[in-house]
Amino acid sequence: MRDIAADYVIVGAGSAGCVLANRLFADPANRVVLLEAGGRDWNPWIHIPVGYFKTMHDPSVDWRYRTESDAGLNGRRLDWPRGKVLGGSSSLNGLLYVRGQAEDYDRWRQMGNTGWGWDDVLPLFKRSEAQERGADDHHGVDGPLSVSNMRLQRPICDAWVASAQAAGYPFNPDYNGAEQEGVGYFPLTTRNGRRCSSAVAFLNPARSRPNLTIVTHAQAQRVLVEGRRARGMIYADRSGKARTVQARAEVILASGTIGSPQLLKMSGIGAGAELSRHGIEVVHDLPAVGKNLQDHLQARLVFKCNEPTLNDEVRSLANRARIALKYAMFRSGSMAMAASLAVGFVRTGEHVATADIQFHVQPWSADSPGEGVHPFSAFTTSVCQLRPESRGEIRLTSADPASYPTIHPNYLATETDRRTLVAGVRIARRIARLDPLRGKIAEEFRPGATLDIDDDAGTFD
Repeated sequence: MRDIAADYVIVGAGSAGCVLANRLFADPANRVVLLEAGGRDWNPWIHIPVGYFKTMHDPSVDWRYRTESDAGLNGRRLDWPRGKVLGGSSSLNGLLYVRGQAEDYDRWRQMGNTGWGWDDVLPLFKRSEAQERGADDHHGVDGPLSVSNMRLQRPICDAWVASAQAAGYPFNPDYNGAEQEGVGYFPLTTRNGRRCSSAVAFLNPARSRPNLTIVTHAQAQRVLVEGRRARGMIYADRSGKARTVQARAEVILASGTIGSPQLLKMSGIGAGAELSRHGIEVVHDLPAVGKNLQDHLQARLVFKCNEPTLNDEVRSLANRARIALKYAMFRSGSMAMAASLAVGFVRTGEHVATADIQFHVQPWSADSPGEGVHPFSAFTTSVCQLRPESRGEIRLTSADPASYPTIHPNYLATETDRRTLVAGVRIARRIARLDPLRGKIAEEFRPGATLDIDDDAGTFD
């Protein structure tokens, strides 16, 4: 492999990097090099929707990051799966198609971020989308990213939606449309029952273009800086040999929440004191690099059921064979399932103007996707805070680019975050105490009815 040059060098072929490459190589005058630390997306489980059970925690496609011990988690650590493959985390994630709130985009514009208002970004969403439901004021049908309706229904999720409506939350057939708030079902980033990752959508149609070069197994080491300008990227190839790719126009870091700040720091751009501790020459003392880390922490409630759920369906070899056959023949059934089926965007009270909690409802339960389902009938309701105030940090561990940085999420560090998540759990419990869902629940398994966080916790009887 020889050193190369291009107009644009993109580091990271994930959700953002594939889109950027697509937009840039659309102009034949632009020569684009796309560097990816992982390999090609040849693992068949990547393309089967339920395959995230197999790919998360698989070191061949997952970086397998872990947070540091966190006070907000009572000292526990969390796995942070991140894609190390073409398509990045869009090749591993739960396939749920969720846009941000229109009000949040408008708030960004009001803060001075010109071009980031809802009216600015909606045409771009529509341009990228191939919506199965058809075109309307909020959706497009001619884009590369396929968005499909759920191909699986489960009574427990239908019961949750009905009970949520009984609790006063309106049914919303399209939370990506005019209004986000309400309850309903997730659309998926799938095409004909297969995952439509960023690589499938934005790279595959144009891999043969002469002005695009994709380099896999290319571990970025540092930005090549001359004076005050980024001139290229130094990376290690598959054999570990250092290579250089020159950038005539721009170097674009699309390595994600963890990789991009790490790479900036390895390049001498970050807090001077931190860089000096690791023997890295300071090119630009920029203390904010790696700061302001935000994550949507989820609290998962698991309810044991008195009727079968997906946990039961996958327990026997014969059932698994039938599920596989149904998917092979019709691209439907449990193997076409995303991470969650039902969804809710709700406000925890009148003190907030827009939804501050999102529910993910799954007709199965597990300690983690990679460990298999629980050995009993159950479903999961995950409570996710939409606008956390807590801020964490990414820190270097050494000057070696192959050494993982430390991840400090600083979860639940503010009173608002703590109160919001508790309020979300209360709402989840209230929904579970209403028919028709109430009649399907045997008991709250996690966190358990003995954990009383409100005055009317009640029991299932």
